[in-house]
Amino acid sequence: MADLKKLVRVKELVDNAESALKVAKQILAEVMGLSEEESVRTDTYKEKAATVAKEPTGTGKVIEGVFDGQNMVDKKGSVYPVPANYASKSKLIPGDVLKLTVTEEGKFLYKQIGPVERKTVVGPLVYNDGRYQVLANNKAYSVLLASVTYFRAEVGDEVTLIIPMNEESDWGAIEAVLPKFDGNLEEEEEEKTTKKKAAAKKKKDEVDLEEELDI
Repeated sequence: MADLKKLVRVKELVDNAESALKVAKQILAEVMGLSEEESVRTDTYKEKAATVAKEPTGTGKVIEGVFDGQNMVDKKGSVYPVPANYASKSKLIPGDVLKLTVTEEGKFLYKQIGPVERKTVVGPLVYNDGRYQVLANNKAYSVLLASVTYFRAEVGDEVTLIIPMNEESDWGAIEAVLPKFDGNLEEEEEEKTTKKKAAAKKKKDEVDLEEELDI
């Protein structure tokens, strides 16, 4: 009977601990401005990082983790800022495995070592709630400001976006900005062509008339 009471007590403690952990995660997500879905994905990246993380080496500290769209998350759940310019030029997307080397001088050197499978979608660039996003697949994918600047994209531009092939994601990487096709410009070119044809015909008719007069 005593053992049964202990088991019941242990179960109560475990349930209480799980409830407290869930509440703590919700509060943390609110403070960091993450949605519950984004918070769950952070945990997923943390778990993935645990399968690839290595111990530090003798020459500086080496940490491996997973890119979440803005930062790198390691197996402990620690977050390391990834330079936005590097992420944009390297076209990193959530799920990519990164290696961070912290040199003895304190420099952070990132390298992509495990790209996740990718696919591309196309959609317009918009600006909502302080974020640049691309609308595709009936969803709004966030993109880095540095990426928008790097490709000189503007709101309304059609862009090609790289996203994970097999995983849900709230972020993507801009692949390219599609060229604009100006309907008015096409009409102007067509009008110029028509005028040239008309002028050529008029000149030919004048030449034909002169030849008739000479006869």
